[in-house]
Amino acid sequence: MEAIYMDHNATTPLRAEVREAMSPYLDDVFGNASSIHAFGREAAKGINRAREQVAEALGCRLEEVVFTGCGTEADNQAIKGVAYANRERGNHIITTRIEHHAVLHTCEYLERQGFRVTYLPVDEYGVVDPDDVRRAITDRTVLVSIMHANNEVGAVQPLAEIGRVVKERGVLFHTDAVQTFGKLPTRVDELGVDLLSLSAHKLYGPKGVGALYVRQGTRLDALLHGGHHERNRRAGTENVAGIVGLGKAAELALAEMEDDARRLAALRERLWEGIAAHVEGVRRNGHPTQTLPGTLNVCFEYIEGESIILSLDMKGVAVSSGSACTSDVLEPSHVLLAMGVPPAIAQGSVRFSLGRDNTVEQVDYVVAELPGIIERLRAMSPFSEQEPFTAEAGPHVRKK
Repeated sequence: MEAIYMDHNATTPLRAEVREAMSPYLDDVFGNASSIHAFGREAAKGINRAREQVAEALGCRLEEVVFTGCGTEADNQAIKGVAYANRERGNHIITTRIEHHAVLHTCEYLERQGFRVTYLPVDEYGVVDPDDVRRAITDRTVLVSIMHANNEVGAVQPLAEIGRVVKERGVLFHTDAVQTFGKLPTRVDELGVDLLSLSAHKLYGPKGVGALYVRQGTRLDALLHGGHHERNRRAGTENVAGIVGLGKAAELALAEMEDDARRLAALRERLWEGIAAHVEGVRRNGHPTQTLPGTLNVCFEYIEGESIILSLDMKGVAVSSGSACTSDVLEPSHVLLAMGVPPAIAQGSVRFSLGRDNTVEQVDYVVAELPGIIERLRAMSPFSEQEPFTAEAGPHVRKK
């Protein structure tokens, strides 16, 4: 049985080209990049090249790229760093109800430190209204943090429009672009952001390395203190091999982005059309067009998503119910609840996130196996005789 991986929003396999680029820095080029001797200078060359590659993808200056240990660290550094550096200006932060927990839990922490946070709603597609941002900004607002695209349902936010609103009020704007960097254009001036978080392992790079874009002139307290690494913004000896891998992955993704996006979007629609044609009582979550190319989130009536995931796993197919960071939590997705999906229906969500190695044949295999799985699980469900979905349950529903 062929193993089929459809959980690329959780993590991606390391590309052979990335592994090859990293290899020298795991062996012969082992110097500390801060050392001034030849070994250190050779390691520093790898970091400098990676900074160029990431900056090219972001359309920013080299000195505006700060390498971190992961996307979560980048989010923490952006939000805490801006909050503490600008505390004399104000103590108000604006974010949304559908953010990754790296953002939500950071904001909750700051609330315990005396900051005030506004959590904006989203519509039934998972999209923020820029007018809600405008109305939420006050004279005490120091930061707006809104993700570029949601990791669970794929909905892409109107960042450029929001960025114009935020700029009019002179407030700093951060986006978590962990799910979009390498998949969608993320040129910072076009998005209108002052800070942007990204992570290598979402675009076929290594785990344990990320980056934070910080616009020149942005006041930002350091999260880690120690040496003078990353222009005093992120202390700690650099993960040279990981940074090199991030740079190479960014370079490859930038070159292949348009072709990959078209192919993945076609596979996504083939998967949805197959599911909708053969399974009753299903709901597609997220925006129908403004969405990540490879992300499809579906709720199946009367069944827990975990049961579907385990059943698909027995068939050799790996999917998820949402964020990998909350995979051990049995509560309904906070993203789906924010979109107005009833809790009982949200429990039946499954996220298919497609990647560069997925094929038409794999999609067709899932479409062929899924109806039998759903039928078997519904036969065991004590809720299967309840009323099916109503039109109010969401914008993309196939009823019984």
